[in-house]
This record gives sequence, structure tokens and C-alpha cells, in this order.
Amino acid sequence: MEVILLERIEKLGQMGDVVTVKSGYARNFLLPKSKALRATESNRAHFEAQRTQLEADNLKNRGEAEKVGEKLDGTSVILTRQAGEAGQLYGSVNARDIADAITEAGFSVNRQQVDLGQPIKMIGLHEIAVKLHPELSVTVTANVARSADEAAIQAETGKAVVGLDEEEAAENKIAAEEVFEKAEDAEAAEAVDEEETEGSDEEPAEEAAEAEKDKAE
Repeated sequence: MEVILLERIEKLGQMGDVVTVKSGYARNFLLPKSKALRATESNRAHFEAQRTQLEADNLKNRGEAEKVGEKLDGTSVILTRQAGEAGQLYGSVNARDIADAITEAGFSVNRQQVDLGQPIKMIGLHEIAVKLHPELSVTVTANVARSADEAAIQAETGKAVVGLDEEEAAENKIAAEEVFEKAEDAEAAEAVDEEETEGSDEEPAEEAAEAEKDKAE
């Protein structure tokens, strides 16, 4: 289906472009959301007649979005969730959860503006794109943690807080490998020393035997 875009659509085109899209995408999203018009002759004429006003409205809306973006860009929101020692969430954090957290922080955002992709299933710091305008996105950090204290640690270190048992196990494994390697090196060195010692003992014994043989002759 051919449609006329009424605003910039990522990976499709800019306002006023006539593009071909799948019929289902047009009927279920572009047309009902007033993001496009069917590319009929009458709609083309209507768009051209309204182009100047549409562009002016778009510019105004972008300017307002930029003002909000200056404050929102780089904002971090905390979402506390239950999770296992390894950081796996008992559930997930979705776009609505993030939109609600941003709204609680003082910004009006809906879940459609949160470009999440897949739900978050691990604790940690997750950078999320938030679309404030078809031509403007900002980045918000979702600090997903098991408590406010863990969230503070993650914000300070920039790393997810995993279970201490897991960290200790990893450190113990590394320490054990180092001990094992040192033991192998020591055994190898000892084996070389024994070979050299045995060789040095055999040489005097052979010389003594030769001397006794000479005397007898």
C-alpha cells in the first residue's frame, strides 16, 4: 500500500514522502495513529495544501521536545525487583514499567515512547532510548536492582551487583588454578634437579671403576 507520511518514520522516510508499506502495517499502525494518509489523489492534494502548517506544527513540537530532552537526557531511574544471587530477575521489566518510573521522576512519557526491544531480565544498568518526537530521542538509564542500596552501588561503580557467593567462588577458582600451576612448576623443577644429581653421581663411580681396572693390569 502507498501512503503519504505525515511525520518522520524511522527506516521509512520523512514527512511528505510517499512510501510503500505492508497493508497490515498501514491499517493497524500508520493510518489509525495519524502518521500517514493513503496516497490517493485527493489526499495528495490535501497534504500539499496543509504542508506548510504541518511543517510549522512539527517544528514547534520538536522545539518543545528538545526542551524536555535537555532535562531528561541522561536521567537514571531506579526499579527495584526481586532477583537471584546471579542477578536473574524473578520476572522482567517492560516498557510500561520504565515509562511509569520516568513519569514518577517528573516527565510525561508513555510506554510507546520507550524503545526497549526486549524486556529486561537481569539486574544492572540498562541504557534505554526514549522517543520524545519522531526526530528526537534521548537516553535514560534504568537502574534495576534488588534494593535502593544495591542501586546506589551500581550507580557508583557502573556494574551490576551479583551475589557475593558467586564472586567468592570465582576468586577461589582463580586462586586454586594459580596454586595448581605453581605446584606443577615446582614438580618440574624438582625433576630436573634429580636428573642432574643422578648424572653427577654416576660419573665419579665410572671413573673409579676405570682406575681400579688400570691398577689391576
